[in-house]
Amino acid sequence: MKILVTGNKGYIGSVLTPLLLKNGHEVHGLDSNLYENSLFGDKNIAQVPTTLKDIREVKEQDVEGYDAVIHLAGLSNDPLGYLNESITMNINYKATVNLAKLSKKARVQRFIFSSTCSNYGDSGDQWIDETGQVSPVTPYGRSKVAAEYELLKLTSKDFCVTLPRSGTAYGFSPMLRFDLVLNNLVAWAFSTGKVHLKSNGSPWRPIVHIEDISRAFISMLNAPMDEINGEIFNIGSTKENYQVRDIANIVKETVKNSQISFADDAGPDVRCYKVNCDKLKNKLGFQTKWTAKKGAEEVYDNIKRIGLTLEEFEGPRYRRVDALKKAISEGILDQEFRRV
Repeated sequence: MKILVTGNKGYIGSVLTPLLLKNGHEVHGLDSNLYENSLFGDKNIAQVPTTLKDIREVKEQDVEGYDAVIHLAGLSNDPLGYLNESITMNINYKATVNLAKLSKKARVQRFIFSSTCSNYGDSGDQWIDETGQVSPVTPYGRSKVAAEYELLKLTSKDFCVTLPRSGTAYGFSPMLRFDLVLNNLVAWAFSTGKVHLKSNGSPWRPIVHIEDISRAFISMLNAPMDEINGEIFNIGSTKENYQVRDIANIVKETVKNSQISFADDAGPDVRCYKVNCDKLKNKLGFQTKWTAKKGAEEVYDNIKRIGLTLEEFEGPRYRRVDALKKAISEGILDQEFRRV
């Protein structure tokens, strides 16, 4: 297939793109390259033809000629969503729906939208699957739910829309993020000797390696359209749901001589969801390969190899929200997150 990956230069996109190439697909990218200075270590991003463009500026010609669009681009977590909720909605919701409409008009056959289990919000410690009620509690989650609702209206026999809701991502990438719980805790443990929790560790999270997220997307590309059209899939493994304090213990076991610590104001986190991920396995035969333990070891081994200080991982290079703030303060971006 000829595939357009939006956000191909991002945390997940830089892992998905080489896997797509390895599977024999022709891949093009579309990315605003906001985080061009965030490369971690010596592993380069796969070089594919890429249109450097804000997702809000996409035109029909940008999506013409593709068999599938995998849409990753967006403001990718809760802190970014809180910077400006209206911009979050414009990028994650309105621009997403516009991209899908343009794709349908251009006769793209498949549209895979990278959504999130954050949509389940505060569903608590009871199991929830794709039929459960969404209850997002952040601008990020609300933007994803709004996009899903409109995208499902666009499905037809010639335009297959699939909505994978990924669990909280982790794992090593050339565009490594340290604002994700497992990666963050490993970085704290390596740089300070403390597995530092900013909540009381009680919330539940489904966590999933970015390679498994990428493989799940590829399994959807390989599936017959009528099996996945208009379908929502939780991405991860039902066995890989953890309370945050359990993730902390895994990291403590991985990073020798580290100790768990709590922030002075650590309290409960309203974001709590325990997600059943069996549908993708049962419907498409998909199985994850990674576990939290293996992922913690992978991230730790790469940080040891490359090196990392507390100031680096807590600073603007690897924290997306701080990178945007820095770019605005330096006049690289305007207040709408557009390049000046």
